Amino acid sequence: MNTSTDSQFVTGTRTNGEHAVTIDPPALPASKLARLTGKPNGTWTVDDLVTLVREEGIRLISLMHVGGDGWLKTLDFAPRDESHLRDILTGGERCDGSSIFGMMGINAGASDIILRPRVESAFLDPFADEPVLVLLCGHCGRDGKPLVESPDTIVRLAVERLKRETGIELQALGEVEYFLGKRPSDEDVYGSDDRGYHASSPFVFGEDLRRAALAILAEMGVPIKYGHSEVGYIPAGEKENRIWEQHEIEMHLQPLPQAADAVVLTQWVLRNLAHAQGMRVSFEPVVRQGHAGNGLHFHCSPTVNGQNLSLGKTNEQMPAAAKWLIGGLVRYGGVLMAFGNREGSSFLRLSQAKEAPSAVTWGRYNRKALVRIPIVATDEHGRQVSPETIEFRLSDGSAHPHLLLAGIAQVMTAGKSIPDIDKWLYDTEAGQTQGADHGATIPKGFDDVAVALRSARAVFEAGQVFPAHVLDRTIEGLERQKALIL
Repeated sequence: MNTSTDSQFVTGTRTNGEHAVTIDPPALPASKLARLTGKPNGTWTVDDLVTLVREEGIRLISLMHVGGDGWLKTLDFAPRDESHLRDILTGGERCDGSSIFGMMGINAGASDIILRPRVESAFLDPFADEPVLVLLCGHCGRDGKPLVESPDTIVRLAVERLKRETGIELQALGEVEYFLGKRPSDEDVYGSDDRGYHASSPFVFGEDLRRAALAILAEMGVPIKYGHSEVGYIPAGEKENRIWEQHEIEMHLQPLPQAADAVVLTQWVLRNLAHAQGMRVSFEPVVRQGHAGNGLHFHCSPTVNGQNLSLGKTNEQMPAAAKWLIGGLVRYGGVLMAFGNREGSSFLRLSQAKEAPSAVTWGRYNRKALVRIPIVATDEHGRQVSPETIEFRLSDGSAHPHLLLAGIAQVMTAGKSIPDIDKWLYDTEAGQTQGADHGATIPKGFDDVAVALRSARAVFEAGQVFPAHVLDRTIEGLERQKALIL
């Protein structure tokens, strides 16, 4: 269907004398749909997708969406004709909201909801035997308005409020850490505990799977920064005859809703690849006690008019937006554990202090701090090759990325109101004044998180972003988790 004359999009055939010569699709742009449509990601229309379905012989449509548990859900269609296809792409379909958002406190008496597709999110299912066009969806209630219990709605409302009240738009990227597990064999030539950082094959068995994931995500239109092996390595033991090694895939900066989707899609791709290869994949905060755990760090970059802000070389040079974000993350970081640290082993990961923050501080480059400002690579002329970011290091692989990023936007807005923000930052900076009581501690268990969320719930309810009944159910869930552990 490609009619573009832009060389980066040209595919198809050309005539060479009497013979037709096939031209392989170029590697760039990375997204397969961008190559097929001749349009960049995010600019597609319903007409574009209808043409794509017709010309590529696509028989199935899948609507995917994120539930209250943070996992992808799927609803499949086999369009009868073009009219039916257009109805799916424009109107979506109804479903039972109580089964998807029951844990979010949705009213069971009015739980019919609508899945509303987002055309710009389309991709081809890389794991389907039949060609399947996938669209990610938001959720609407019976009134046609965005569903207040939907994590997708909540993160979008948080973004809108942040922009409305501060003039700032926030971008983010997630670092998806995961362990791959396989049965040992005679061919294994692996390293030792917690020494796998940036290891290459044959000393890691998961390199091919990780690279396959990078290529698939790029084809899907999920922008990726890089991937590598991580420090974690767990040898086979008496209780479990399985070797585990750790890897990481880091996303590219995007607006918060898309950054959250990218994390969920990355985990989905990794689960599918591991299953197909007879391996296990785990995003658990701690796979085995005493070994490095799986973090899900988020890097955030405040932007104004699409431009990423420079964070300055000193605190005095730091823009106000960065101070609000750092101040909010340090002050309310423990509360964010309600959305970013949802498993019992989340607290074990923190108590072990292996590649995890051990103090409620922030710092430039300090990996033991809760919040840090990493260095940025530059070229030989000193030009930064990527934007500076503020890294939140508390969350782990159990996080609900949509709710966590919504919470980060809310605490950034709240950070604007911290009195004497410069003194706050000085007192909470690693290596500076210690011991001052700023009310910021890392909770030791679910009961501590529940107490913290009760105390700070006004920060999250502000602007009608997190509905009160959603926070009620979140607190109840934290208290139940405590009871289960006890």
